[in-house]
Amino acid sequence: MSDFDLKKLEAIIATRGRSGDPQSWTAQLFNAGMPKAAQKMGEEAVEAVIAAVKGDREELVSESADLLYHWLVVLALAGVSVDEVMAKLESRTGQSGIAEKASRPKA
Repeated sequence: MSDFDLKKLEAIIATRGRSGDPQSWTAQLFNAGMPKAAQKMGEEAVEAVIAAVKGDREELVSESADLLYHWLVVLALAGVSVDEVMAKLESRTGQSGIAEKASRPKA
Protein backbone atom coordinates (compact mmCIF):
# COMPACT_ATOMS: atom_id res chain seq x y z
CA MET A 1 0.00 0.00 0.00
CA SER A 2 1.24 3.45 -0.90
CA ASP A 3 1.81 6.18 1.66
CA PHE A 4 -0.17 8.59 -0.53
CA ASP A 5 -2.89 10.30 1.52
CA LEU A 6 -5.23 13.29 1.57
CA LYS A 7 -2.54 15.54 3.08
CA LYS A 8 -0.21 14.81 0.16
CA LEU A 9 -3.00 15.38 -2.36
CA GLU A 10 -3.90 18.61 -0.55
CA ALA A 11 -0.30 19.83 -0.98
CA ILE A 12 -0.24 18.87 -4.68
CA ILE A 13 -3.52 20.70 -5.26
CA ALA A 14 -2.22 23.83 -3.52
CA THR A 15 0.93 23.86 -5.65
CA ARG A 16 -0.78 23.14 -8.94
CA GLY A 17 -3.72 25.40 -8.22
CA ARG A 18 -1.50 28.42 -7.82
CA SER A 19 0.87 27.49 -10.66
CA GLY A 20 -1.02 29.36 -13.36
CA ASP A 21 -0.23 26.47 -15.73
CA PRO A 22 -2.88 26.56 -18.49
CA GLN A 23 -2.39 22.80 -18.99
CA SER A 24 -3.29 22.06 -15.34
CA TRP A 25 -6.93 21.20 -14.58
CA THR A 26 -6.30 22.21 -10.99
CA ALA A 27 -5.01 25.66 -12.04
CA GLN A 28 -8.03 26.05 -14.32
CA LEU A 29 -10.38 25.25 -11.43
CA PHE A 30 -8.60 27.72 -9.16
CA ASN A 31 -8.88 30.33 -11.90
CA ALA A 32 -12.59 29.64 -12.42
CA GLY A 33 -13.20 30.02 -8.67
CA MET A 34 -15.56 28.51 -6.15
CA PRO A 35 -18.72 28.32 -8.30
CA LYS A 36 -17.05 26.05 -10.88
CA ALA A 37 -15.13 23.99 -8.32
CA ALA A 38 -18.26 23.44 -6.21
CA GLN A 39 -20.26 22.54 -9.31
CA LYS A 40 -17.66 19.91 -10.26
CA MET A 41 -17.67 18.54 -6.71
CA GLY A 42 -21.45 18.20 -6.86
CA GLU A 43 -21.30 16.45 -10.22
CA GLU A 44 -18.76 13.97 -8.91
CA ALA A 45 -20.83 13.35 -5.79
CA VAL A 46 -23.87 12.50 -7.92
CA GLU A 47 -21.77 10.21 -10.13
CA ALA A 48 -20.44 8.43 -7.02
CA VAL A 49 -23.98 7.94 -5.74
CA ILE A 50 -25.10 6.51 -9.08
CA ALA A 51 -22.15 4.11 -9.13
CA ALA A 52 -22.95 2.99 -5.57
CA VAL A 53 -26.62 2.40 -6.37
CA LYS A 54 -25.67 0.46 -9.51
CA GLY A 55 -23.29 -1.64 -7.46
CA ASP A 56 -20.44 -0.85 -9.85
CA ARG A 57 -17.41 -1.17 -7.58
CA GLU A 58 -14.82 -0.03 -10.15
CA GLU A 59 -16.86 3.02 -11.10
CA LEU A 60 -17.47 3.82 -7.44
CA VAL A 61 -13.72 3.79 -6.75
CA SER A 62 -13.06 6.05 -9.75
CA GLU A 63 -15.87 8.49 -8.98
CA SER A 64 -14.88 8.58 -5.30
CA ALA A 65 -11.35 9.57 -6.31
CA ASP A 66 -12.81 12.34 -8.50
CA LEU A 67 -15.03 13.46 -5.64
CA LEU A 68 -12.18 13.59 -3.11
CA TYR A 69 -10.02 15.56 -5.53
CA HIS A 70 -12.74 18.14 -6.25
CA TRP A 71 -13.64 18.32 -2.53
CA LEU A 72 -10.02 19.19 -1.75
CA VAL A 73 -10.04 21.87 -4.45
CA VAL A 74 -13.16 23.39 -2.85
CA LEU A 75 -11.54 23.27 0.59
CA ALA A 76 -8.39 24.95 -0.76
CA LEU A 77 -10.40 27.72 -2.38
CA ALA A 78 -12.29 28.23 0.88
CA GLY A 79 -9.08 28.29 2.94
CA VAL A 80 -10.09 25.18 4.88
CA SER A 81 -7.50 22.47 5.59
CA VAL A 82 -7.96 18.73 5.76
CA ASP A 83 -6.67 18.99 9.33
CA GLU A 84 -9.62 21.20 10.26
CA VAL A 85 -12.08 18.70 8.80
CA MET A 86 -10.35 15.80 10.54
CA ALA A 87 -10.37 17.67 13.86
CA LYS A 88 -14.12 18.18 13.49
CA LEU A 89 -14.63 14.49 12.75
CA GLU A 90 -12.40 13.53 15.69
CA SER A 91 -14.42 15.78 18.02
CA ARG A 92 -17.54 13.89 17.02
CA THR A 93 -16.22 10.44 17.89
CA GLY A 94 -17.01 10.83 21.58
CA GLN A 95 -20.76 10.71 21.01
CA SER A 96 -23.18 8.85 18.82
CA GLY A 97 -23.91 10.26 15.38
CA ILE A 98 -27.58 10.55 16.29
CA ALA A 99 -26.82 12.60 19.44
CA GLU A 100 -24.35 14.79 17.55
CA LYS A 101 -26.83 15.52 14.79
CA ALA A 102 -29.57 16.31 17.34
CA SER A 103 -27.26 18.83 19.05
CA ARG A 104 -26.81 20.92 15.88
CA PRO A 105 -28.72 24.18 15.63
CA LYS A 106 -31.92 23.85 13.64
CA ALA A 107 -31.70 25.49 10.23
